[in-house]
Amino acid sequence: MRAVPQFGERRADRTYVDRPAAFGILERDGKIALVHIVKADGASWHDLPGGGVDEGETPEEGVVREFGEEAGLKVSVRSSFAVADQFFLNTDGDAWNNRGSFFVLDLLSEQPDLKVEDDHTLVWLEPAAAIRTLRHDSHAWAVAAWTRN
Repeated sequence: MRAVPQFGERRADRTYVDRPAAFGILERDGKIALVHIVKADGASWHDLPGGGVDEGETPEEGVVREFGEEAGLKVSVRSSFAVADQFFLNTDGDAWNNRGSFFVLDLLSEQPDLKVEDDHTLVWLEPAAAIRTLRHDSHAWAVAAWTRN
């Protein structure tokens, strides 16, 4: 059995809570979907669409829901292709260890009424640019792994 890669830095002064999470790679015309997040304080970064899996939800259901909420896209899961964990502090200072599942997705339709995350904007980047731009090392690793398939 292959070990799950662990990314991010565990700070000794924090207790990290494991959180199941799901993220997707959606390709269109040689580019992949990312979300650009801009917070009220001006902080900004790029992530793969996705996030925490709600209680009672499968990772597949979670990634589909998150794509709608963050990007206004209705998607379906084609396949699961990787898992990786990521230590990080969210904007509220909470310490998480995202236990991430990564999926390849298919676009069903654009559905702007699904979008509820006002600070998230859908952007399309070539995979190499996405790898350089993504905030989380686990996301960049997953995109790099996807490009090798």
